[in-house]
Amino acid sequence: MTELTKLKGIGPKTAALFDKLGIRSCEDLIGTYPVHYDAYEPPIKIGEAADGMTCAILGRITGNVSFFTSARNLKIVSTVIRDETGSLKLTWYNMPYVRQRLIKGSFLVFRGVIRASRNGLTMDHPEIFAPGIYDNKVKTLTPVYGLTKGLSNNAFGKAVAGAMELVERREDYLPSTYRQLYGLRPEWEAVQAIHFPKNQEDLVAARRRIAFDEFFLFILALRLLRRKTDETEEAYVFEKSWETENILERLPYDLTKAQLRAWHEIENDLTGGRRMARLLQGDVGSGKTIVSFLALALAVENGCQGALMAPTEVLARQHYENLCHLTEAGILPSLRPVLLVSSMGAAAAREAREAIASGEAGVVIGTHALIQNKVSYHKLGLVITDEQHRFGVEQRKTFSEKGIEPHMLVMSATPIPRTLAVAVYGDMAISVIDEMPKARRPIKTCVVGTEYRPTAFKFIKDRVGEGRQVYIVCPMIEASEGLEAENVLDYINRVKKELPGIPAAVLHGRMSAEEKDNVMKAFSEGSISILVATTVIEVGVDVPNAVVMMVENAERFGLATLHQLRGRVGRGSEQSYCIYIAGMMTDAIRERLDILNKSHDGLEIARKDYELRGPGDLLGIRQSGETLFKAADIFRDEEVLKMAGDAATALLTDDPHLFGEEWQELSKRLDRYLKEETTGIIL
Repeated sequence: MTELTKLKGIGPKTAALFDKLGIRSCEDLIGTYPVHYDAYEPPIKIGEAADGMTCAILGRITGNVSFFTSARNLKIVSTVIRDETGSLKLTWYNMPYVRQRLIKGSFLVFRGVIRASRNGLTMDHPEIFAPGIYDNKVKTLTPVYGLTKGLSNNAFGKAVAGAMELVERREDYLPSTYRQLYGLRPEWEAVQAIHFPKNQEDLVAARRRIAFDEFFLFILALRLLRRKTDETEEAYVFEKSWETENILERLPYDLTKAQLRAWHEIENDLTGGRRMARLLQGDVGSGKTIVSFLALALAVENGCQGALMAPTEVLARQHYENLCHLTEAGILPSLRPVLLVSSMGAAAAREAREAIASGEAGVVIGTHALIQNKVSYHKLGLVITDEQHRFGVEQRKTFSEKGIEPHMLVMSATPIPRTLAVAVYGDMAISVIDEMPKARRPIKTCVVGTEYRPTAFKFIKDRVGEGRQVYIVCPMIEASEGLEAENVLDYINRVKKELPGIPAAVLHGRMSAEEKDNVMKAFSEGSISILVATTVIEVGVDVPNAVVMMVENAERFGLATLHQLRGRVGRGSEQSYCIYIAGMMTDAIRERLDILNKSHDGLEIARKDYELRGPGDLLGIRQSGETLFKAADIFRDEEVLKMAGDAATALLTDDPHLFGEEWQELSKRLDRYLKEETTGIIL
C-alpha cells in the first residue's frame, strides 16, 4: 500500500483527515468514488430560478459593491445583478478579494444555490465566470466527494489525481476478448473516468464497467464459496415437531399468510435432509422475527442449539427480551435463551459461555461475541443472522466451525426482486414476506417543502408533550463543500434552539459501536425524546413509543431507503406519522416522493423509484449508510447485473477452477476479494 503522505501537499494533519473517512492509502483514495457530480448547465433567467435550485445566471451588476465587517467579524461583500426578468442579491463571506471582479455595469455568470426570502432571491458564495469561460464549462461534470471538516473538495480531487499518477496501474483481470464481448472499457480507464469524466457519456461507460466488476466478482466469489459448502453433507437432520404447531396456536395473534408460507418453506428445508441456506426477506415490521423464533424452536425440539446474531447490542438485547417474554408467557417454553454481548461483565459472560457449552442454553442471542474463540457450543444446529449485509463470509465460516455445518437463515429488510436475487445469490432459497400484520396501523405520510418546517417542529413538540418520541434524519454527518444538505451535527443545535428543554441526541456512522449502542439504548428506554440521525437507524431496534419520523432533504434519498426509514415508526398501537421535507421541490421530485403516499410495498416502491430515475440518472447523491456495492445499484444496473451473472456462469462452465493462463489475474483478484470484500455473501 502507498502511504498518503507520499502525495504532494499531504502531511500528517491532512492524512489524519482522510483517516477519519477510512482512507489510509493511495489505493483507498482511488477506490473512494465521488458521491455526486456537479453538472454545469446553461445559464437560466432570474425569473426561472426557484428556492434550493443550483443554477447559473448571466446578469449585469447594477448595484454598488458593498464591503463591511459584521459584529461577528465576518468580512461581507455584496451586490445586485439584474436581467430582463428580475434581480438577484449576491453575497460572499470572508472573501474580500472578489471585489476586484465585481465591476458595476459588467456582465458575468454567477453560479450557486438560490435562496428565496421575503426580500427576494439571494445567492451566497456564488462562483464567478466570464461568459465565454462559462460556455466552456457547460455540460462538464465536477466530482464531489464525501468530506470531513477541514478537507475541501478541491483538495480531495487533487489528492485523487496525484494518487493515480503515483500508484502503479494494475493489470486488467478481464482479457480484451471478454471486454469486447460485453462492451466494457479497460478497468483503469474506467477508474480514471469515474473520478474525472469528460462528459456524461464518459461517466456512463465508466460506471458500467465498475458496476460490472462489482457484480462479477461478487457473483463469482459466491458461486465458488457455495460450491465448497455444497460438498459438505448436513450432519443435523431435523424432524418436524408438533410443538411448532402448538406455538402457533398459543400466539396471541394469527400469522399472516405470507408469514405462514415463509415458515413452511423454512420448515421443509430444515427437515429435508440437506443443509439449509435461505434468505428471509420482508419489509420492516412484516414479522420476520417470529418466523425466525419458530425455526429456533424446531432446532431446540430436535436436541440442537440455535444462535441468533444481530448487528448491534441494542438489537440483540431486544430480540432476547422478546424471546424471554414469549418464554415466560408459556408460548415458547422450551427455548432456554441466553444473551451474550461484549459489554457484559466478566462473571455474566462466563456464566453465559458455560450455559452454551453445557447445552443448558437452547438458544443463544448476541452480536459478534457469539463467534469469539472463548465460545464453545454444545450442538449448534441453526444460525440466524439479522440484516445479512452486516455479516461477511469469515463470520459465518467461524460459526460453521463451531457446529457441524449448521443450517443458515439470513433475514433482510432490503427489497430485492426475485429475478435479481437469483442472479446475485445463485440458487440460494429465498422466502419473501410480502404482507403486513393486520394490527399495524398505516403511517400517515406527507411530502412538504422547507417552509413547512416550523409547523413540523410544533407538531413534534406536541407529540413529545404527549410523552412520545421522534426520529429526525439528515443525509449528512457534517457540512460538506459542494453539497447543499442538512447535516446532523448542525441540526442538533437547531433542534435544541427550536425545542429547548427537550432531551435530544445525535447518532451517526462515525461514532463507535459502543457510542451508537449507548445512544440507541437511551432512546429505546425513553430518556432521549428526539434522535437526530443519519440512515444508520435504518437497521435498528423497535421503539413503539416513537411515532414521528421526519426526513430532511428527502429528495436526496432513494425511495427504498425512505420507505425503510418510515418503517422505524408505527411499531406500537398509536397513530404514527412520517414527514418528508424536500430541500428542493420540483414537479419531478414531488412526483417521485408522492409514490410513498400511494404505496407501503417496499419492493414496489423500489421498482417505481428505478423506473422514474432511469439508468441514466447518475448525478444524485449516493445514500449514506452501509451498502453492498460502492457504485453498482441492483435496480439501476439490472441489465449489467444480469450480464455479470451470465458471464460468471459461462466462465465457470468453461473453466470451473480458473486454471487458464488468461484467468490468473482474476484468481489473484478473487483471493483478495474473499479476504477483504465478502460482506454480504451468504453461505
